[in-house]
Amino acid sequence: MPDGSLHPTLSSDDHWHRRLAAFNGVRFAPALPSPDWRTEIAEQSALLVEEGEWLETARAAVAERAAQAPRDPNGFVAWFEELDRTGPGQNDPLFPWLAKMATRDEMRWFLTQEVAGEAGFEDLAAITQVRMPQGPKLEIARNYWDEMGRGNPKGMHGPMLEMLAHRLGLTPEIETTVWESLALANTMAGLAASRRYAYQSMGALGVIEQTAPGRAALVAVGLKRLGVPASDRHYFDLHSVLDVKHSAAWNSEALHPLVAENPDFAPAIAEGALMRLECGAACFRRYRRELGLN
Repeated sequence: MPDGSLHPTLSSDDHWHRRLAAFNGVRFAPALPSPDWRTEIAEQSALLVEEGEWLETARAAVAERAAQAPRDPNGFVAWFEELDRTGPGQNDPLFPWLAKMATRDEMRWFLTQEVAGEAGFEDLAAITQVRMPQGPKLEIARNYWDEMGRGNPKGMHGPMLEMLAHRLGLTPEIETTVWESLALANTMAGLAASRRYAYQSMGALGVIEQTAPGRAALVAVGLKRLGVPASDRHYFDLHSVLDVKHSAAWNSEALHPLVAENPDFAPAIAEGALMRLECGAACFRRYRRELGLN
C-alpha cells in the first residue's frame, strides 16, 4: 500500500493500484450471493482501510489550498471556475502535442491509458447523488440522462468510447496501464463509493466537466489529423462541446446550492476537485515521460 506520500515509489504504487483497480472491478459489478460472503467481506474490509489511507493522504496534500476556497456560494463558484485556468495539470503541453505531432501509435498508446483509467462518470454520478438535496440531485439526474444518451443506446457516452477503442484496436488492461492512470480511476471510485466523501465526489465530478472540454477538443483535432473518421472520434467531439454546458449547470445548480445550504461543504468540494486535478496532472507528467516529451 502507499507509504504516506502522494506519489510513493513506483514499485509500491504499481502493485497497490493494480490490486485496488482489480478490487473496484469486482466491487461495482452486479453479482449473485456467494456462500463465501463472510470471507469476501473480511478481505474487502482490509483493502477498504488501505483505500481510506490513500484517500486521506491525497486529501491532506490539497487541504491547505482547499481551505482557502470562499465559503459564500458566489465566491466559491468563482473560485471553482478559476481552476480551469490555474488548477493542477491545466494547459499541459501534452495535449497540443497530441493535436499537432503525435503519431498514430503514440495516440493509440495515450488512448489505451485513458480508456483503462476510465472510471465511468455516469455510474459515479449515480452513486454520488444518493440522498443529496433536491436541486443538486436533479442536476446530477439531468447530467446522467445526457451521459445515457437520453435513452438512445447509440447516444450513450460510455459505448462511444468503447467503440473508438474497438476501431483503433486498443487493448486496455490493468497490467499494461501506468499506475498514475489507475490511481485516478481508483480515487474517483473511492470518493463516490464512500458517503463520507460525498461532497469531495461532487467536486471531483464537477471539475471533470469543467476542465475536460479543452483537452477533448485537442484530442479530437489529433484524431482528425490522423485520419480517424468523425463517427469514431464522436466521443471527443461531443465532450468538447457538451461538457461546457454540463459544467455551467453543475456549478450553478449543484455546487452553488450546496455551499448556500452549508458553507462547511465548500472545502470538502474543493478538496475533491483538487484531488482529481492532481491525479490528472500526475497522469499527464507520466504520459509525457513515456512518450519522450520531457
